[in-house]
Amino acid sequence: MRYCVRIFLLSLLAVAVAAFLPPRATSASSRVNPLQDATVAESVQISMEPKIAVKVFGRLAEKYIMLDATGGMCCYSACSDCEYREPGGGYRMADQSSSRPKWIPVYDERKFETLDKEHTTKWSTELFVDGPALTKEEFCSRLPEMTFAPPLGGPYLSASVGKSLGGEAEEEVAAVEAMWDLFIGDSGKEKLTKFRMSKRLRELANGEEGLTWNGFSKCVGIE
Repeated sequence: MRYCVRIFLLSLLAVAVAAFLPPRATSASSRVNPLQDATVAESVQISMEPKIAVKVFGRLAEKYIMLDATGGMCCYSACSDCEYREPGGGYRMADQSSSRPKWIPVYDERKFETLDKEHTTKWSTELFVDGPALTKEEFCSRLPEMTFAPPLGGPYLSASVGKSLGGEAEEEVAAVEAMWDLFIGDSGKEKLTKFRMSKRLRELANGEEGLTWNGFSKCVGIE
């Protein structure tokens, strides 16, 4: 009987001691990162008439884009073991140019010091006039004021036809506001920053350095 009582008291003591011990550390491999499974939900969906979409794209798109600084180190001699060749057979390019606006660059500015090249994007200078952030009202007034040039992709619009955007045309005003929704996403912010717009452009471009008409048209509901 005395032995059983002793065992019972020892078990109570063990429980009491365990209650005051610090929690057992977990290894790095088993530790759960709360951000690991987090996803950024960008559920904004918009729809735009093709000609209006061209008016928007022709304001944001550019004829020049900077891509990969290492691409400029290639001799372009079709070497069989060239590290600058793409899997599809093309070359990794430092930059590209087009006869008409083709890309909305995902960056606001970029410098390749080794190649002595730099580029500041049109959207970063013509939208963000007074600083690195702007309100919806500022965005919706500045986007229509951006210079339009007939881009590559979509139904062709001359410079004179594409010059106007918004005004009394309700569909065009709605399209400009929809672009704000597309860029601001589900962030809930009252201001759009250069950083946010650059990040959203990269998401919309699926990680590419520029958003072309094919990608842009899908973003605005054109199949």
